[in-house]
Amino acid sequence: MRPGPAHVRAAQPGIASRRRMRDLTVPLPARDPSVAVPLPLPPPSAPSTVGAPSSALAAPTFGPPTSSSSQPPSFSDLERVRRIGSGSGGIVWMVRHRPTGRHYALKVIYGNHEDSVRRQILREIEILRTADNPFVVQCHAMYDRGGEIQILLEFMDGGSLEGCRITSEPFLADVARQVLAGLAYLHRRKIVHRDIKPSNLLIDSGRRVKIADFGVSRILAQTMDPCNSSVGTIAYMSPERINTDLNHGVYDGYAGDIWSFGLSILEFYLGRFPFGENLSRQGDWASLMFAICYSDPPEAPPSASREFRDFISRCLQKEPPRRLTAIQLLQHPFITNNQPSSLTSSTNR
Repeated sequence: MRPGPAHVRAAQPGIASRRRMRDLTVPLPARDPSVAVPLPLPPPSAPSTVGAPSSALAAPTFGPPTSSSSQPPSFSDLERVRRIGSGSGGIVWMVRHRPTGRHYALKVIYGNHEDSVRRQILREIEILRTADNPFVVQCHAMYDRGGEIQILLEFMDGGSLEGCRITSEPFLADVARQVLAGLAYLHRRKIVHRDIKPSNLLIDSGRRVKIADFGVSRILAQTMDPCNSSVGTIAYMSPERINTDLNHGVYDGYAGDIWSFGLSILEFYLGRFPFGENLSRQGDWASLMFAICYSDPPEAPPSASREFRDFISRCLQKEPPRRLTAIQLLQHPFITNNQPSSLTSSTNR
């Protein structure tokens, strides 16, 4: 669901020029799968420059999302328009539904799966289709074609927020508010995302932000080699997920999502990966994991507001029970003092 070439991406208000992140693509060494922590797939690579304004693009036709209870679009009615993302786990296409002209994102998962695994994936997809929240990318359907699993998802024309620097605190607060609302919804339904990171936070031309891949990443983690990952994904994991000896071996997935969320929001503010200064110049996996597990959590700089510094510190606590929940963070002054009504004047300065 992420755009491909840079010239098709629309610049978003309040977001400064995109910067290429530190190379975090060194593969993990082989480990004993019986003790390995399941790791989601890394984000696909994408250009980091901002493209032409949206006014210069031919706008596709968008319609309201399909209700989870309605008949899903027939696969034969879908026409591939262009590729908008790819990674080691699969490829994502923008497709057009011929009868209605609506656009969707079609995620094609590589590999043939055993029948038992396929049945599990079908059950997972049915759960995803029941999710109905304005801050979560909707799953419309799943197709099994020629051994490939293909998932039809809501299309977000602004792409992901990966590589963005957001200089306006009011705009950043609005982004955080929308992500937290989506997380609160998922957590209420006992769904742990497991892979919150900038590339899984999507935005559209109306500045609506939604969480993507909240179930797809879990499916991939269950059906692929748990050691098949990269530093780029580990970077946003909480310390206790990387090192299971921390927190007495107990992993709280909800608190893990909050750590990943806080790290992503701080990255938007800084314009770089927050642990970057603690890593070796090569950004190797050992230095990265040591920094996450044993160094002090990153902090917002003194130039940031007191509310934002406190907000980040409430997310990036080494001890999971000390992190605030999504519901509690929605009541934090950084969120409540920056309401969407004040967004336009702040981001246009």
